[in-house]
Amino acid sequence: MKPVDKKITITIACLMLFGLLAFPALSGAQTRMVPANFSQLAEQAKPGVVNIQTVKTIKGGGRVFQHFFGSPFGNQPGLEDFFSPFGRMPRNRTERSLGSGFIIDKKGYIVTNNHVIKDADQIKVILHDDQEYDARIIGTDPVTDLALIKIDAKNLKPLKFGSSKNSPVGSWVVAIGSPFGLEQTVTAGIVSAKGRMIGSGPYDDFIQTDASINPGNSGGPLLNMDGEVVGINTAIIQSGQGIGFAIPSDLATSVIDQLKDGKRVSRGWLGVSIQNVSQEMSEYYNLDPDEGVYVAKAYEDNPAYEAGIRQGDVIISVGDVKISSSRDLTMTIANLRVGSKVDVGVIRQGKNKTFTVKLGERPDSVEDSQFGEELNGFDDLGFMFKPLDKDLADQLGYPASIKGLVVTRIDPGSQAAMSGVRAGDLLVEINHEKITSISEYTGTMRKIEKGQTVYMVFRRGDVQIFVRFKK
Repeated sequence: MKPVDKKITITIACLMLFGLLAFPALSGAQTRMVPANFSQLAEQAKPGVVNIQTVKTIKGGGRVFQHFFGSPFGNQPGLEDFFSPFGRMPRNRTERSLGSGFIIDKKGYIVTNNHVIKDADQIKVILHDDQEYDARIIGTDPVTDLALIKIDAKNLKPLKFGSSKNSPVGSWVVAIGSPFGLEQTVTAGIVSAKGRMIGSGPYDDFIQTDASINPGNSGGPLLNMDGEVVGINTAIIQSGQGIGFAIPSDLATSVIDQLKDGKRVSRGWLGVSIQNVSQEMSEYYNLDPDEGVYVAKAYEDNPAYEAGIRQGDVIISVGDVKISSSRDLTMTIANLRVGSKVDVGVIRQGKNKTFTVKLGERPDSVEDSQFGEELNGFDDLGFMFKPLDKDLADQLGYPASIKGLVVTRIDPGSQAAMSGVRAGDLLVEINHEKITSISEYTGTMRKIEKGQTVYMVFRRGDVQIFVRFKK
């Protein structure tokens, strides 16, 4: 062997030896990321988890009972006896349900889901040692599906809240509860995703986990590896194959604190109708992608309007929080104290402005904006317009001061038909030019060459809609 070859061989051997020394260390680090078992955590947490059993009276047998055993065939003789082997159908029936919860302090306060105890005539709490207690409701918040109940018991072992923000996607979590009535069941998994929206309400912000959650787990804790509650198990998707959802602890704690103080849950309120900034709107207003939310309407005599915010503004920040979606704004404002003052940053006609808003209290129910009545109507895009007159304005609910062209018909299969615009919408602007008459419309469209982009601003009730076309 040549000397040079010998040196190369020695070098390779050293590298291999280094690799053998390094990789076990790396492998060991990875192994330590996976818990050997969850028994110690489960043993420590189980005394703080409870089984909840409720009894409620369903009047008239309930909707489902009536559907199957009521009068689907009318009052035909004999059928009632056929569907009810015990004779006439009961006017009322008793329904029992199961759920979970967890103790948050030694005074006996227990957190669970609102849907677990809703309309219950009796709530029974069973501790890990099979002791049973009657519970009373302290407060509920249907919007977030949270409830606080209380039992009179001693020597309780509460669980502590942790921060859901500090539980990143991929981190280990443990769910404890009573699925299918099987008490003190422990399952483990990871945080699969965060910020999930499942259509349950305006404050959708769920933790998604693959730790098994089944009927009866509702209201139980989702724990991190330190035994802290980072979520409240709430929902499952029956076709989701092991996907469960939990309310983040950071959202829940502010609600629970208010319920514990005997207060009705209140949330901050701006008083604006908003929509996400679409690609068309970002191009139209020269905004960065995912920057801000568009104010489609600022309602008079509400906090935002009184502070100076107007329709057409784009809200980009609340205090130090950057706003990039409608949910960002809704959640940020809702978590602020009613009556507090906050600086709201907006973009108005390309310029940054800041308004100090004193937040109001969000109403219990916020009705959707009322859109104008649809009418039964073609240019190159597929629209047929008519100038807004007094009769049309009264019919569609537009103020007399508004000018524009009403969409009377839309050609099926045209660009207009695929845009989401509908009959009754009011065209008010094209490429930053106000449109108040047919002549202004045709003149503006004539200046736009074929193949160029056409930006149109429509009004529907109190809300503005942006649409982009290719001429």
